[in-house]
Amino acid sequence: MIETITLLAILGFGAWFWFETLQCQEIAKAFAKQMCVQLQLQLLDDTLALVRLRLKRNHRGRLSMQRIYQFEFSDGGYNRRQGTLIMRGISLEMLEMPGYVQRTISPV
Repeated sequence: MIETITLLAILGFGAWFWFETLQCQEIAKAFAKQMCVQLQLQLLDDTLALVRLRLKRNHRGRLSMQRIYQFEFSDGGYNRRQGTLIMRGISLEMLEMPGYVQRTISPV
């Protein structure tokens, strides 16, 4: 009985974590697209790559998941530049696009 409850708890946590990761990636992609549109740039490949995942404390001292994404953008399609997005939970913490946006840091 205990094994079944433990297994269900692990499966439930895994499903929750997977759905939150998908939601966070979609929100991060929307931020990247929005910034590229504002700066008249092109988000290349329409994808973000998850580079790092870790637990970090927010300004209230609570643990939350921090995800670091990288993406590529271009101003004319001939050059590729790399941008970085840091998400804390589902909130944008930092956006960096070298040559266009230095570091936009949002308090999370």
